[in-house]
Amino acid sequence: MMDQRWRPTVNEREFIEQALQSDLRVDGRRPFDFRKLKIAFGREDGSAEVELGETRVMGYVTAQLLPPFKDRPNEGTLAIFTEFSPMADPAFEPGRPGEAAIELGRVIDRGLRESRAVDMESLCVVAGKHVWSVRVDLHILDNGGNLIDAANIAALAALCTFRRPECTVGGDDGQQVTVHEPEVRDPLPLTIHHLPIAVTFAYFGDGNIMVIDPTYKEEAVMGGRMTATINSNGDVCSIQKAGGEGVMSSVIMQCLRIASVKAADITSKIKSNVEEYTTAKALQKVKRTPVLVAKKNDVPDITMESNHDALESQTLKTPNDAQDITKGDDDHRIKRISPLTGDRTVKPKQTSMFLGGSSNWDPYSKGVSLGSLRISQLPDPPTIPNEKRNEDAKMLTESNLEVESMLNSVTAGESEEAKESESPKSLKDAVKPKHKRKKKQHGKS
Repeated sequence: MMDQRWRPTVNEREFIEQALQSDLRVDGRRPFDFRKLKIAFGREDGSAEVELGETRVMGYVTAQLLPPFKDRPNEGTLAIFTEFSPMADPAFEPGRPGEAAIELGRVIDRGLRESRAVDMESLCVVAGKHVWSVRVDLHILDNGGNLIDAANIAALAALCTFRRPECTVGGDDGQQVTVHEPEVRDPLPLTIHHLPIAVTFAYFGDGNIMVIDPTYKEEAVMGGRMTATINSNGDVCSIQKAGGEGVMSSVIMQCLRIASVKAADITSKIKSNVEEYTTAKALQKVKRTPVLVAKKNDVPDITMESNHDALESQTLKTPNDAQDITKGDDDHRIKRISPLTGDRTVKPKQTSMFLGGSSNWDPYSKGVSLGSLRISQLPDPPTIPNEKRNEDAKMLTESNLEVESMLNSVTAGESEEAKESESPKSLKDAVKPKHKRKKKQHGKS
């Protein structure tokens, strides 16, 4: 198959080299500047997508229980797998991984495993039988240059957000492993001691010109490349020289100093993004109970308004009627007695205001004129003759005498019983009197 990798012309090569000699690059960066870095996380734990300029890499982490290696029975395993899709670069061939894919996987694997960034002993469940085997899959989505650095950041971001299921050991022999679902028990994160960051340098000419984070076109022109994996503390985890131009030791030391500064910046960015992701996930898991707050319903208030204004207007319209009602009532008050309300004194003015008024809540009531309610027009109460009154009084007195006599008899009986109970008793009273039989009179027959 024909190699479809982009190859620069002579003019393009000379232009890139001359620009680098003037401390300029094709994309406008300085020699030791990284491209813009973006880290995005997926919905599931353990997935991350990194965008470094035009380079895009996705990392996905999975884990399963497997038997450990015989020489390390108490440690888990970590494996890196890469996938180069032809959609990312026409030079990538489908099927078996090529040299670039193998090299990429080995560089990242060496930086993670040999630096002991991930605690392998914490992945052991049952020594010699069951350990967690962690797998990191790196998918190249777009090749814009410097795949090693982008893939390394994607692997670290995915490992930081990965959660493995919690498992317990039980059974009669203590060797039975039970893996709990995430709904039953919360998954556990991996124990990561530090973050080894890969920083790639490209050399041009005789090795005197070097740049960080080469682009796709710069990789086609460069004479050599070196990748230094270093953490934020300045510890060198691994160094990989891909061949080409030779590099002096002083240049390598300079590269390590620059790489330690860049590693600290990238580490802080990864940690900040991971913290934002974990806090967002934690907020989604929190079950918030609705607070019972009194709702304010906009209901119009229903008020029972009295027809004072209407009545006053009626009284103003008919002054003669009002004068007839209130005439002679200024010096004294009208006293009304009812069994429910008791004694109630009502002023004449109030009676004149409420008489004949219609209530606002009765839709069928109509206004009653005050003229029809004059005191002079009201019917007189029925007159009772004197004879009937005398008869009723006699009946009442007779009934009262009978009741008094009954009460006196009852109280007299109660007083006699009390006296008998209070008088002292003798032995004769205690002995029951014998009933003497009456002798039959036989003589008189």
